[in-house]
Amino acid sequence: MNSGSGIQELMAAETRASQIVAEARIGQSGRRRREDGRGGGVACAREPWTRDGAPVHARGDRMKQAQTDADELIAAYRLEQQDAFDKAASASGGSGNNASQKLQVETNKDIQAMQGQFTKNAQKAVDVLLSKCCEVSLEVPTARIRSTQKLYGK
Repeated sequence: MNSGSGIQELMAAETRASQIVAEARIGQSGRRRREDGRGGGVACAREPWTRDGAPVHARGDRMKQAQTDADELIAAYRLEQQDAFDKAASASGGSGNNASQKLQVETNKDIQAMQGQFTKNAQKAVDVLLSKCCEVSLEVPTARIRSTQKLYGK
């Protein structure tokens, strides 16, 4: 009977240990670190601690706040730089718009020149393709004749 009760105690202890591990994993452990933040126990999963002794959620909150502040600074700087660029562009008389129009005119002229070359040379290209397709040589090369004669023994 002693061995049966020992096994039952062992199984109960194992079950209890697995419950403690499960609680620690999901954050329901009641034990906390020592007050000075150094070792000495399992950190409470509800309030885990960082190395500097602050709770992890407080660190996460600080990180989120820092990210928000950084995003605001970046947005303000970007707006400031965009305003400076717009002022510089307007002060130069909007020459950027003028250059854009000049480039557009030049591009359209090049497109028209290419279309003219296409229409001029299209018929020549069709004639060359047709000549190569329709001209069929009916001569059998002499090398083919010799190889055929050797193959069939003539």
